[in-house]
Amino acid sequence: MPARKAGHKVAVITGGGTGIGLAIARLFAKSGYSVVITGRDAKRLKRVATDISTKNGQVLAISCDVRDSASVEKLFQEIGQRHTKIDVLINNAGVAHALAPVDELPVETWKEVVDTNLTGTFLITRAALPLMRAGGTIVNNLSVAAVQPFAGMSAYNASKYGALGFTHVLREDLRKRGIRVLALLPGATDTEIWSQFWPDAPREKMISAETVAQAVLHAVSAPANTAIEEIRIGPAAGVL
Repeated sequence: MPARKAGHKVAVITGGGTGIGLAIARLFAKSGYSVVITGRDAKRLKRVATDISTKNGQVLAISCDVRDSASVEKLFQEIGQRHTKIDVLINNAGVAHALAPVDELPVETWKEVVDTNLTGTFLITRAALPLMRAGGTIVNNLSVAAVQPFAGMSAYNASKYGALGFTHVLREDLRKRGIRVLALLPGATDTEIWSQFWPDAPREKMISAETVAQAVLHAVSAPANTAIEEIRIGPAAGVL
């Protein structure tokens, strides 16, 4: 991939091979961003990046496990070799788990979810910040589960509530540096994550990943002095 061109903005999207992350990658590439997508499935990432690049713009795929600090550091070393800065960071990588009460939830499942959704967001953000400047934006995809508990989803809820707390602190830390921090709180969205805990969910009643992506692009494109801290979007109340 060629070096970053003057005037081009760079967006880094974790979990960019599927769902909301993929929709954001497609839209941002179409809108002129140089996009970097990450994820654990290298083959899928490469296929997606090739498809988007052919149709819409410039996309680089780099495999990364957000739970692993060494993998994260390697990711940003590679990004730094190609780009002088990151304009937008989308912390989107996330996993859920099968419904289970607390006393039946395996410890391994708890660790996988918290390590991905919470620790992964921290590791990616910490590694990205040296490449971010005033005017940059960080968007943390938290889901409505960051503010609403669901029975049987203790690890997922805990990871998202924790990530919301992290987002609030990060915003305060970065305010003086001129880096905006947004919490993305989408409601029920038609993505594959439902297969992990509700395979028969009525997806036809949900909003699309593309709709969420449009909301993210709109918020990121707002003037730097715009008072936006949250992006809330979802299907109309009661449709599910």
